[in-house]
Amino acid sequence: MGLIENPKTYTGRDLETIFFRPMLKGDDATALGIRVLYNMPVPTTIQMWSPQSDILQEYTSGWSGGNSAERKQKRIELTKIKAEVGFSASDYANQVYELITARADVNLDDLTGSELEQAETEMFRAAIAESLRVMMWIGNVDAEKFNRFNGFITTLNNYANEGAVTTVNFASTKPSADNIISILKGIWDQAPARLKSLKSEDMLAFFVTSDIYEAYENYLDNFGTDAAYSDLTTGRRELYYHGIKLIDMGISHYLPMLDGGPTTYCMLTDRRNLALAVNTADYPGSEIRMWYNPDEMENRQRAIFMAGCEILDEELVVRGDFS
Repeated sequence: MGLIENPKTYTGRDLETIFFRPMLKGDDATALGIRVLYNMPVPTTIQMWSPQSDILQEYTSGWSGGNSAERKQKRIELTKIKAEVGFSASDYANQVYELITARADVNLDDLTGSELEQAETEMFRAAIAESLRVMMWIGNVDAEKFNRFNGFITTLNNYANEGAVTTVNFASTKPSADNIISILKGIWDQAPARLKSLKSEDMLAFFVTSDIYEAYENYLDNFGTDAAYSDLTTGRRELYYHGIKLIDMGISHYLPMLDGGPTTYCMLTDRRNLALAVNTADYPGSEIRMWYNPDEMENRQRAIFMAGCEILDEELVVRGDFS
């Protein structure tokens, strides 16, 4: 237990390279299916450029001017947040050692401080990553839980109330293999032409709850083909509807914890349109600290940083209303 009790603090460059960057860059960030912005200047302002569609002119001498692109600017509000976890010393030791023994390359007769530190860091990093992932979808500052900042669904509802989002009404429809195509097709049919034009860039996605994802999977299982049988027995790694990927938001088991509201969600947008911003550089006091409290006989972990998310262009979203 001696090595586990050694205090560890990550600040500055170590905070970025050891803790947050591995979590927010590369495969882990790609798996979220959205745009992740890490350590952008605060306040985080995103410039969205779209090329002018008509800049060709009749040739004449002299300069006739004009802009090559149109710019739209969106600001992502970041909230100062912290994460704190406390374990009894015995529970903490068991969890850390379980992570270590699961690795095939570890010599259990010679555990170094570095290996223990990696296990401690990975355990806390996984907890923060999951909390951020859930908050970015269902966060609501007016709720009792998951209320540090507004997530995409709350933001989407606010924009819809302002009339800035295309909404397809499915009333109290329960997704099933029989109606899932009408749901997906209904959302696609109502998509604005500008959103449909982005399909060729292969960045459109249906962000859905598990019931919609499973209904579409059941629909595909009903096809009496060799491919369908193979998928039925071995599973499908990814689902697509007319070339558009379905991404399960992985929030269905959290929704019952909220106060009312629908438990089925579906929205179609460009994956680059949903942005999660995390900052550990521009906030004094940002740190990761892990230490042992002998008075309480408890191992403690604390993270202090800033985070927020935003839908960059609300006009490029179509949502299904299942309320």
